[in-house]
Amino acid sequence: MSNIKKFRIKSFKKKKVILKLDKISFKFGRKIILDNLNLELGDGQILGLLGPNGVGKSTIFNIIIGLLNPSFGSIFINSENINKFPIYQRTLAFKIGFVPQNGGYFHDLTVYENLKAIAEITIENLSYREEKINSLISNFELDPIRDIKAEFLSGGQKKKLVIALALISDPKILLLDEPFAALDVMTIKILQKIIVDLQTFNNISIILCDHQARDLLACVDTAAIIHNGKVVAHGTPSDLIQNIDAKNVYFGDSFKIS
Repeated sequence: MSNIKKFRIKSFKKKKVILKLDKISFKFGRKIILDNLNLELGDGQILGLLGPNGVGKSTIFNIIIGLLNPSFGSIFINSENINKFPIYQRTLAFKIGFVPQNGGYFHDLTVYENLKAIAEITIENLSYREEKINSLISNFELDPIRDIKAEFLSGGQKKKLVIALALISDPKILLLDEPFAALDVMTIKILQKIIVDLQTFNNISIILCDHQARDLLACVDTAAIIHNGKVVAHGTPSDLIQNIDAKNVYFGDSFKIS
């Protein structure tokens, strides 16, 4: 697959770190899910997470948004420790948006009603609220299905709706959990462009995880391989697929980007 990005940011060493996971550990009973994991997201960066099933990628997202508390370690946004902040404060005060793998919308509400329901919670100004809803409907090309209940939408339409819902509160950090799962090739290409456009035009910092490694690597700046609860390899897509540790635990010897 050709890379859809028009540019590739080579390094984020000089970029401000907007999100940092410092020595994060998480246990479920006696099972260690995350083990002293460190991860950084640069301001304006798209970071991909890869790894086998059950390695803890979704757990990382749940810890960032506050659904789970780490057994040890700290989460920083703009150098501020957010461990003690609940989910709603992380959404509003720290500008975190989350797109879950499944669901994330109200089945019995129309596209417009879904957006309005979230906007009523996050946007006080009535005129701006309506403007924001209409803008998202237009930008995501949801006008033809504006008055269709979400339960009747296609997989791609549902995914676009959930991303639009996550953008209602104008997040600076967007988390996407397996956005390409169970979608056809053309819909994946559309979503890849949406993700890159959010970085390019909205300066949103993005973390996404997916099992579709080629699709993920086609739209990220850097990616990290998670194994045994740790980051075992990190780098640009071209560097990562040559990394011996990444090959040993995830890619194998024959994997190629295109």
